[in-house]
Amino acid sequence: MGIKSGVMDLKTIFEKALTYDDYRKLVDDLIAEGKTTGDTQSEKYLEYTKLNVQRMNRLDKTLTIDEKTMIQLDQLDHKYKWLLVGDAWCGDCAQIIPIINKMTKADGIHIDFRIISRDTVPGLIETLNENESRSIPKLVMMDAGNYEIIHTWGSRPMAAHEILLNYKAHQNTMTKEDFEKELHLWYAKDKGMNIMREVTALI
Repeated sequence: MGIKSGVMDLKTIFEKALTYDDYRKLVDDLIAEGKTTGDTQSEKYLEYTKLNVQRMNRLDKTLTIDEKTMIQLDQLDHKYKWLLVGDAWCGDCAQIIPIINKMTKADGIHIDFRIISRDTVPGLIETLNENESRSIPKLVMMDAGNYEIIHTWGSRPMAAHEILLNYKAHQNTMTKEDFEKELHLWYAKDKGMNIMREVTALI
C-alpha cells in the first residue's frame, strides 16, 4: 500500500507517535485543560473523552489475553511496528486501543506499538482507508525493518460493524443513543475476543 504524495513517510510518522502510556498521559493532561485529542474541540467531544477514559481504565484493569492469542503471539518470529490512528473522543478507539496494547505487552519483544491522532498527519487516514473515509481506529501493521505495510485492520471488529450497518438501515426507528448503547454493550460482553481473533489472524 502506497502513501499519497504530500503525506510523510511511515517511519517519520511512527517516530512522531506515542506509546500507550504517553497517550494515556496526554489524554489526561488534555482533559485537565478542557480539551481532547485532534483538531475538533467541543464540550460534546470532551464529555465523550471523559467517558472513554473510564472505558480504557476498566479494560486496563480487567482485560486478560486468552490462551489461544498468547500461543499465536508466542509464535511470532519477526519484529513489527504497529501504528494505530485514533483519538480519545472516539468510542471504538477506547474499546480497542487498550486491547491492542495488552496484546503487544503480552508479546513483549516482537511488536512496537504506537498511537497517533488522526489529525496529526493530514491525508494519512484517507490513504489508509482505501474508500477515502476518515473512520478510526485504523491499525497499521508494518515490518520493523523497512516500515512496509503488511496488513491494516479497522475501524472495528466485524460484529461491531454489523451493529453499525443495522443502525444505518434503521435510523428512522433507532436513535443514535440506542445504537451506542447496543455497540458498547456488545464490546463489554465480547471482552476483546473478536478483536484479538481478527488481529492475530493477520499475523
